Amino acid sequence: MISSSRSILYRFLSLYAALYAGFGVQSPYLPILLDNRHLSPETIALALAAGTAMRLTAAPAVARLADRFDAPRAILALCSAGAGLIGLGYLPAQHAWALIALGVVHTAALAPLPPLSDTLALGTAAPTGSGMLRWKFHYGWLRGCGSAAFVVGLVISGQAIGHFGIVVIVWLNAALLLAASPVALGVPQLLASGGHSRATASHARGVLALLRLPLYRKMVLLAALILGSHAMHDSFAMIRWSRAGISPATSGILWSLSVVAEVVVFVVVGRPLLDRIGPAGAAVLSAGAGVVRWAVMAETAWLPALALIEPLHGLTFALLHLTCMRLLAQCVPRHLEATALTVYGTVGIGVATALLTLACGPIFERFGAHGFWAMAALCAAALPLARTLREPTDDPG
Repeated sequence: MISSSRSILYRFLSLYAALYAGFGVQSPYLPILLDNRHLSPETIALALAAGTAMRLTAAPAVARLADRFDAPRAILALCSAGAGLIGLGYLPAQHAWALIALGVVHTAALAPLPPLSDTLALGTAAPTGSGMLRWKFHYGWLRGCGSAAFVVGLVISGQAIGHFGIVVIVWLNAALLLAASPVALGVPQLLASGGHSRATASHARGVLALLRLPLYRKMVLLAALILGSHAMHDSFAMIRWSRAGISPATSGILWSLSVVAEVVVFVVVGRPLLDRIGPAGAAVLSAGAGVVRWAVMAETAWLPALALIEPLHGLTFALLHLTCMRLLAQCVPRHLEATALTVYGTVGIGVATALLTLACGPIFERFGAHGFWAMAALCAAALPLARTLREPTDDPG
């Protein structure tokens, strides 16, 4: 049993490593690629927002198919391979509308990857329930491995750009996502019990059932405010640093500090901290850290200051994500987990991120880095809601 447990853990670690390294080599640098294709800040924001908006349709639809046909593993493998191949289209694409269209299609394939991998991981690593397929490892280990792989991909990509140019991110992304596809087929998949997928075949009914849960509604809104506030960082931090004279390699190291902080929180600090201060305390800490982080980003591109505030990402993202995952597992019925994860990650965070990314274009064009004050205001607005989070006492079933 111990050797089997380790084997399953290693398979999941390999899956998260390949997927998140693939994200890391491209996503932070994609705005620079678009900037190098002579797109304006407004057009870059439109391209990124259009891709994010596609998640609102693609990810929920794909996740619902995975729930209905109980096939998250096969669909994950198909989407990973498809995303790798579609991403190669960035090599010939030059004009704005071609890049926007390509980004939308590429995102349609990318969007289901995190929620489907999380569905498989949470199903296997969940501490509740019984059966020989429930081994004792924590979801945070896997997500921490993914964050570590993101850092490795980010740093390697930053160094490679200096030698081969910005297009190297396209090749690295395609190779890693194609490699993740067969790995996805090797992880275990627990079967839904009691015909739940047939009983919840309607996606609309599934979403409505989730929205009737008060704690779930609060969690999604809180994530929309705090995680949505990352829109300007994800869209324009690299461009801002580049225009301030910071090299891609140094920018990659700066960004990697934020993801290293993710790893520390996911693997070491987050779970005991969450146990100690509870969901409300963790959410307040995340929102407060966001206010500080974006306020500093608004006022300076001084390297020591950036090096100090980038690790706050461990609080503004990882701690909040762990908090939301714990609450989701406690308040959402098992047969709606894939839909709940996708609504949380796309309809909640995705709507906010798409709208904020679209708004960040003209904000950055007009105010430059001072636009980060708007992101700080979102985190400040989340503080009252964060204080109301409470763990449920009933088993969702």
